Amino acid sequence: MSTPADPRALSALYRLTSLARQAEDPHSVLRDALEVLVSTFQADAGSIALFNPSTGLLEDEVQHGLPPSADPSGLKLGHGITGWCVLNARSLLVPDVSTEPRYIAERSATRCEMAVPMRDGERVIGVANLESDRRGGFSAEDLALLEQLTAETTHLVLLLWRTRHLQAKARQFETLLSSGQSLVAKLEKQELFATLTRDTREMMQGRSCALFHQPADAALVRCVAQDHADATTPGIPAGDLPIKSSLVAAAFHTKRQVEFSDVQSPGFGGLADLPDDPTLHSALYTPLLHEGEVFGVLAVFLDRVHRFDDDEKRACASLASLGAVALQNARLYARVFESEEKLRKSEQLTTLGLLAAEIAHEIRNPLTVIKLLHGGLGLDFPPDDPRRTDVRVINEKLDQLESIVSRVLNFAKAPAALHSRWSVADMISDTLVLVRPKLAQAHIHLSFQAPAQPLVVDAHKGQLQQVLLNLIFNATEAMTATSVPSTPEPPPARRELSIAVGQELRGSVSMVTIDVTDSGAGIAPELAPRIFDSFLSGRTGGTGLGLAIAKRILESHHGEITLRATGPSGTTMRVTLPLAKS
Repeated sequence: MSTPADPRALSALYRLTSLARQAEDPHSVLRDALEVLVSTFQADAGSIALFNPSTGLLEDEVQHGLPPSADPSGLKLGHGITGWCVLNARSLLVPDVSTEPRYIAERSATRCEMAVPMRDGERVIGVANLESDRRGGFSAEDLALLEQLTAETTHLVLLLWRTRHLQAKARQFETLLSSGQSLVAKLEKQELFATLTRDTREMMQGRSCALFHQPADAALVRCVAQDHADATTPGIPAGDLPIKSSLVAAAFHTKRQVEFSDVQSPGFGGLADLPDDPTLHSALYTPLLHEGEVFGVLAVFLDRVHRFDDDEKRACASLASLGAVALQNARLYARVFESEEKLRKSEQLTTLGLLAAEIAHEIRNPLTVIKLLHGGLGLDFPPDDPRRTDVRVINEKLDQLESIVSRVLNFAKAPAALHSRWSVADMISDTLVLVRPKLAQAHIHLSFQAPAQPLVVDAHKGQLQQVLLNLIFNATEAMTATSVPSTPEPPPARRELSIAVGQELRGSVSMVTIDVTDSGAGIAPELAPRIFDSFLSGRTGGTGLGLAIAKRILESHHGEITLRATGPSGTTMRVTLPLAKS
């Protein structure tokens, strides 16, 4: 690298390059760089202005010795000396501003001015401008040196911008990673909404963030969560808002991100979904999309006019997608637990029916004996004897009791029309769909491999699924008896639940076997011989009817349930059913 010809250059370049080690804020670097330029050229005033692509204006970033601008919004390209330099990407020296028609007076004492565009390749990002109170205060050599120093200043600013951009991307990536892990674990909607708005605002370094949801009425929109950097920031009104007078409508209707440069501009007044905060300017609305469905819209508000770049939009869209997936997960989880609750209620009704049948069965035997003995007594009293009426009433009531018992027993029997041919593998798979979330929550590893060839049984699917669910729930409780199933930490010992399907031949009948094996502590030896007895339970809160009902169901299907093995390493229960005849 050749030594600069101008003796001032070496000192000025050294001071400029030192700024990169002293500051991380581009604004501070520009402020200090302007002081270097002013002192190097002994200028009386100066400024560095940057081009804002969002507004198309040249905006003063730092200045020295200049009065406040008459138009703080900025200067249009082509206007004034600095605007001309940026538009034409050329430097300009004006020895006497009184003879320059392009000159716009900001300072009455100015007599000479020079300006140099700040270039990033073919792009102009701003302009450095110096003013002198003396005509001819700057020379062509000064302009050449200013070009050199401006190039170095531009290099420093671009370096800091890129560093900040990488830091922002790193922050966005970290937020996406941590949010992705936390969001999928949120199963309560309001907690999920609060986490999503907070993480989005922090990632985008916004002042406010809100999540909007569209209720059943498409003409309305509702803010379901919001997060603010300052607790005193006014929020969005609660309740339903008319979507026609809301900015969020565009994102809901187009299913695309929508950006607004400055919501404080004329035309944005009276909108229902804007916080009543005059410090909010730029806004980005991002829909929560999953498989084409819009679950909601995230709105991020900044306290400055800002053009969101593609990386920021992608990061926000990614976080919104994670939120949509998490919301869908929460919905499905709620449906599973709702289905499980319905299943439990159905099981309770079935249990009640089978229990009633068992009681009716136990009543029928002594009732039959009573009826036979009463009929054999030969109690034939004269017509005028009141006891004759008593005997008639007793016979009628015995017949009535027998009729009630018969109706209960007939009602408890599964109608033959409900029996159909079912694939054993499909029936087990459908049952496992209902319990997978519960097993995952309890950190239980499930193992099931469908048989190589299809095995079909003639059965009542609902009743057999009840048997399988009872065995799976019993196994789950056996493995989690000493810990809380919902704890986030995995258990010290691996919990295993396996379901194996096999075949065996009993005489001339082909049978299918379903083994349900757990890794629990096993069944107490004193309880093992009686586990199928009614009202026998080895755990607190148990009814003792589950296995008894399972046994009755399988007997009605010409099958059986047996305790295959039990011990400290686990328990295996076997269900056996005849295969359907081809």
